[in-house]
Amino acid sequence: MVLFIIGLGLYNEKDISVRGLEIVKEADYVYMEYYTSILGVDRDNLEKFYGRPILLADREVIENEFDKEILEKAIDKKVALLVVGDPLSATTHIDLFLRAAKINVKVEILNNASIINACGLTGLSLYRFGEAITIPFFNKNWRPYSFYEKIYKNYKNDLHTLVLLDIKLREVSDENLLKGKKIFEPPRFMSINVAIDQLLECEENIKLNFVNKDLICYGVARLGAPDQKIVSGNIFELKEVDFAGPLHSLIICAPNLHSIEKEMFQFYKK
Repeated sequence: MVLFIIGLGLYNEKDISVRGLEIVKEADYVYMEYYTSILGVDRDNLEKFYGRPILLADREVIENEFDKEILEKAIDKKVALLVVGDPLSATTHIDLFLRAAKINVKVEILNNASIINACGLTGLSLYRFGEAITIPFFNKNWRPYSFYEKIYKNYKNDLHTLVLLDIKLREVSDENLLKGKKIFEPPRFMSINVAIDQLLECEENIKLNFVNKDLICYGVARLGAPDQKIVSGNIFELKEVDFAGPLHSLIICAPNLHSIEKEMFQFYKK
């Protein structure tokens, strides 16, 4: 049969496309990938609106049990896998596509809005974005700085950078993992303020003279939601802004803005 990978968009149960909703209502099984991103509503809202039970597929299911749990069903059943945002924007979902293709399971993709195109709300030209970068949570044993140099490379090439911020859903701590205890940590979502603190630490150690008062940025939170927040300013101004609940992203602007980009930047100025 078919594995449908359906984008849910950015905010709630109503952001799904009409065709996507029709497929969900007709599917034999409906799963929701639950670890690369979140919606602004919980599963109960989706199940009520879609009229279908939804099985949550966390990291363990997607990475270790996908073939048996989902793909085997798709051989002779119609299976829908719901993805927050747009399918195939993450390498995780491309991997699922390829795994299905290897066993001749047909895959259909239904696109939707994602942070990658919604950041156009800032007025920055989407044609001028370089490589998207993710900032991971630092911990006492792991403090990688490679993302900083990638952001700097975009900047030197006069490109904007969409900086995605780490989230942790149903994660097991290293300590519990070593003890063989499957105890999930509370969800964690990196804020723009924490991301800036980590960028400042990178600058302190790498010394590219990159993060300074002349570095202009956007902080964006909950794009697509009624309470979305978009603020422009230099990086130190944004560090003082309360962006409230998740999800947050940071956009590092190219050094030379187009006149229209400058006008929009002033519109959102802190």
